Amino acid sequence: MIDHARDLASVREATERLLTAAAKLDNASVAEPSRLPGWSRGHVLAHLARNADALVNVLEGRPMYVSPTARDADIERDAPRPLDVQLADVRESAARFQDTGAVPADWSRTVELRNGVTDAAARVPFRRWVEVELHHVDLGIGYELEDLPAEFVEREIDFLAERFTGHPDVPPTRLTDGTRAWSTGREAGAAEVTVRGSAPDLLGWLAGRRDGSGLSAEGGALPSLPPL
Repeated sequence: MIDHARDLASVREATERLLTAAAKLDNASVAEPSRLPGWSRGHVLAHLARNADALVNVLEGRPMYVSPTARDADIERDAPRPLDVQLADVRESAARFQDTGAVPADWSRTVELRNGVTDAAARVPFRRWVEVELHHVDLGIGYELEDLPAEFVEREIDFLAERFTGHPDVPPTRLTDGTRAWSTGREAGAAEVTVRGSAPDLLGWLAGRRDGSGLSAEGGALPSLPPL
């Protein structure tokens, strides 16, 4: 069972870690490139703020974003802001998300996200947790995949392995960190490829944050994963 209240607490803790780390930046470093192609650190912070508001929309039954164009325009508009404005926006939007999550609701209901994707409302806090943790890494300010909470890493591997399950362009694949194993890719009686590596390296590869060079593949080449 998904524990949305526990996930909301994890989101709050992750947000505080990010804000504490980002507060050590200055206006010049916020304008520098992040690890995401074409995005500055300001773009990442702006996206985090607008994503919190978008997930409030989801929980309150409104479209996540007015349109893809509007989403992108909002991020571009907010990216150049000075550090203090960025941090205040991330903090205030995060508080709005927490306040919405605290309202009594039917967490078993189905909600709609972007591009027609649907999910249980109870999974929305975990989706926000993913945004905060991975984009903290994307800022490139000393927080790495190896620093992520172990529970988060395991659950995000679960989530991404499930996302690629049944994908026609991904061969039947077994993932293992030596103690746990996951299956993904096309349905088959047995895996064609076994991918081994540390949990952070597996997560980085699945999430498009690492190229898989820290992994080993048996039975074939390391699969090429489609964009998330």
